[in-house]
Amino acid sequence: MRHRSKTVKLQRDKAHRESLMRNLASSLIEHRQITTTLAKAKALRPFAESLVTLGKKNTLHSRRRAITLLGSNQLAQRSTKVLFEEIAPASAERPGGYCRIIKLGQRRSDSAPMALIEWVDANVAAAETAEA
Repeated sequence: MRHRSKTVKLQRDKAHRESLMRNLASSLIEHRQITTTLAKAKALRPFAESLVTLGKKNTLHSRRRAITLLGSNQLAQRSTKVLFEEIAPASAERPGGYCRIIKLGQRRSDSAPMALIEWVDANVAAAETAEA
C-alpha cells in the first residue's frame, strides 16, 4: 500500500532532488514561469507554494526559513527578496493555489510530457506596476 508515501523521487537521490527543487523554485521566482517536464512541475508546485506562504507572513523568521529552503547563494538571496517584495504581496488575498500548471504536449526528442508552471497572480502584479 502507498499510505503516506508523498515524496516524488524523480529517479534521483535526496541531495540531487533537493538541489533540483531549489534551482527550479529560484528560476520560477526569477522568471515568473518556466517550462519543464510534467513530473518536475507537479513536484515543484507544493515546494513553491510553501515558499509563498512563508512570503505572506513576512517576518524575519520566515525570511530565514525561505533562505534555508532556497540555499544561501546569491541567486537564492535575490530570489528571496523578489519573493517577499513582489510575488507574495500579489497573492495576499488568495488562500492557496498560487501556481498554475499548463500541459504543453510532448517533447520531440524523447516524448516526455512537458508543462508550463507559472504564478497565478504574477501577471496581475506586473500589469499594475506597469500602469503605475
